[in-house]
Amino acid sequence: MTTVPRKAALTPEVIQLDAPSLSQLVDEIAADGHGLVMLMGKGGVGKTTLAAAVAVQLAHRGLSVHLTTSDPAAHLVETLHGTLEHLTVSRIDPHEVTERYRAQVLESKGATLDAQGRALLEEDLRSPCTEEIAVFQAFSRVIREAGKKFVVMDTAPTGHTLLLLDATGAYHRDIARQMEGANLHFTTPMMQLQDPTQTKVLLVTLAETTPVLEAANLQADLRRAGIEPWAWIINNSVAAASLTAPVTSPLLRQRAHNELREIESVATRHARRYALVPLLQDEPVGVDRLLQLAANGAT
Repeated sequence: MTTVPRKAALTPEVIQLDAPSLSQLVDEIAADGHGLVMLMGKGGVGKTTLAAAVAVQLAHRGLSVHLTTSDPAAHLVETLHGTLEHLTVSRIDPHEVTERYRAQVLESKGATLDAQGRALLEEDLRSPCTEEIAVFQAFSRVIREAGKKFVVMDTAPTGHTLLLLDATGAYHRDIARQMEGANLHFTTPMMQLQDPTQTKVLLVTLAETTPVLEAANLQADLRRAGIEPWAWIINNSVAAASLTAPVTSPLLRQRAHNELREIESVATRHARRYALVPLLQDEPVGVDRLLQLAANGAT
């Protein structure tokens, strides 16, 4: 059930909110024992930091976690700034996985080809779709791990993520066509993404009109693909921060009050469940600060 934030008091200095913290969402995620957790959203909303915070919270509970990213701009290692028991970190680097895929194909299919055939194969492997296949295969390998542990994925910005989902959907349709008429059980990556018992999609946004609208549009795209977002995370909220550290700047007070409309919109119109993460004075880098980030909230 979604908790609707209480309206702000009339005085500009006081804001009252009743919204879940990120840690409360992680409590629900942890109860499953394993699964895929994907953080999605536009660039610049803090997906990498929040993915690290979710992973650290899960690992801190003694659960096995693989934190990975498909975002070329992500800096997970720098964000963690340390190690934690039960937590491993990786990155799906498009260039790296593509080169590995090309080498693998040349070694297998190219081994029996003559010089002309090998040259044609090498030319074919320079096609843009080669990278799509390589990234998709790496993505599929990672999410298969979610059957035994938690996999927390910091995805690339919205456009790249949708392209990856398109490739996942195309693969699913191709497998379904091949299996048509055969009484064989099969599971594709798309089926796993569509299964709420295996995958939880967290949409990350800011308490601002445009980011909320963009997250709502992404949610609509995901629903058309049969993927229902599990929760929203509203990041860098001044309104939430003002609950523990009174805001004296008139500009920031106004921003905090402006956020309330967007927070209420997420809580009542867009999200089945959500969490509110305050804007912090210091960058949330390192395990301790990431644990604190997840614990901070409006309750």
